[in-house]
Formats: sequence, structure tokens, C-alpha cells
Amino acid sequence: MFQKDLLERKRILITGGGTGLGKAAAQRFLELGAELYICGRRQEVLAATAQELRQTTGGKIYARPCDVRDPAAVEAMIAAIWAEGPLDVLMNNAAGNFLARTEELSLGAFQSVIGIVLMGTLHTTMACGRRWLAAGRGGVVLNVSTTYTTTGSAYVVPSAVAKAGMQALTRSLAVEWGNRGIRMNAIAPGPIPTEGAFSRLLARPELEVDAKKRNPLGRFGTMEEFANLAAFLISDGAGYINGEVVTMDGGEWLQGAGEFTALGRELTEKEWEMMRPKKPAPKPA
Repeated sequence: MFQKDLLERKRILITGGGTGLGKAAAQRFLELGAELYICGRRQEVLAATAQELRQTTGGKIYARPCDVRDPAAVEAMIAAIWAEGPLDVLMNNAAGNFLARTEELSLGAFQSVIGIVLMGTLHTTMACGRRWLAAGRGGVVLNVSTTYTTTGSAYVVPSAVAKAGMQALTRSLAVEWGNRGIRMNAIAPGPIPTEGAFSRLLARPELEVDAKKRNPLGRFGTMEEFANLAAFLISDGAGYINGEVVTMDGGEWLQGAGEFTALGRELTEKEWEMMRPKKPAPKPA
């Protein structure tokens, strides 16, 4: 199904598109003919990613610095993009997470993660959704969730809270906006090693070995597998999929939810100390 023109004439925005899963999806979407916008807080990272993917794929990609926690900044970014033409797809990928004992977290830590994951998703979704509805045109939203939204997970409580809210938003708007041509879906990936994300949460190499042993497939997922699933879900070929959260974790969730629960119990006091943030998390703008 991955024809070179699968996403031709699709204009797509990926939040958190400069690194990790967002960057992997950006590359795949460009390879399949999309015109792409990526946003994030670090302008230099976005610019480097845009330049790299422009050279490797030959596609059209534009970088837009934006902190999705700031509704005014999001509105300004979406307005600027719409001035060049309406988007067809929004992929909410921006996220924040850290492994921590909940009693040691500050309120700012909760506000930061919830601000990025839940409120950031709300800001971008509403900015695009209102424009699609006002123009009477359809659109697609793909959110990046997680496998522990329904069960919760120890040691990543801010993320569990925020992603659960994101998942409720996905399903609620799928029903409310579906009859007006807007599809809402999500991917719930299990462990996929990415620079600065999942791999950062593993304090010792043997924890990675143990995590793989707990997975029925005996391995982690790949960014390529994630990007292919994302490409399918935003394509016209998935036009009857709405309100779905697609789990992509090799079957890990089925044999025991809360992927970080066992991980956290293996850490020593010294390792917890090493992982503790050195300064308070930034407050939402």
C-alpha cells in the first residue's frame, strides 16, 4: 500500500517533529509525497532536521518554532501555515516524560508534562479543527498516546495522567466531529528506542535486556514500524478508521501493563539520585 504518491498533496503538521518518532514520521511522510511542517521549541534542532530531510528525500519541509503549551503561539503558527494553504493532517507528537518517584515531583513537573502532552494537543487540535469546521472541509488528527493510559503506570504518573486525557479527547472528538469529515485516531506505542526518550529512561544496560524479555516478541519496536503505521492511519486508505487507539507494542500490554513499573523497582537509590532533575521543570507559558 505504500505507493510513492500515497500522501501526495497532503499538507501535514507534526508537533515535536525535530527528533525521535516525530522525525521518523516526517521522513516517511515526505517519502510518500506529503508537504510537511514540523514544530518544536528548539529552533536549531528543527532547522537541522528540515535541512537533513530536505536533502535525503527531496521533499518540501518547513520548520516552525513553537511551544505548544502556549495557546497564543500555537494560534499564530497555525494562522501562518493557513495563510499558505489549509492543513490536511495534524499529528500531535510533542511530549515530555521522565522516570521519577511521584512524591519527589514538584507541581511544576506535572504542569510541564500535562502542558505539553494534554494542553498542547488541545491547543493544536482546536486551532486546526475550528478552521476545518468553519470551511466545511475534512481533516485528520493522529495523536501519539501510550499503552498505560487505561491502567496507569508507576513512576511516570504525569505522563499517564496527560496521555489518558489525550486519549479521551481523541475518542470524544472522533464522535463529535466525525460526521463533519474530521477523523481522530491515536497510536499507543510500546518501547521504541529513540534518542533522548525511551533510552534515556533506562539507567542500566541490563534493564534493557529485561524489558525485551518481558515482550512476547522479545524485542523493541522500530521507528520505521511506527512511521509506517502512522502513514497508513493518516492516508485515505484508512478512511473508515475513526476514534481508534492502535496499540503497537509487540503484545507487551497484554501480559502486564505499566511498562515502567518493574523498571522503577529495579533502580537503586544512587540511580534515582542520578536521574533526579537538577533544576525545576519550566512552567507552562
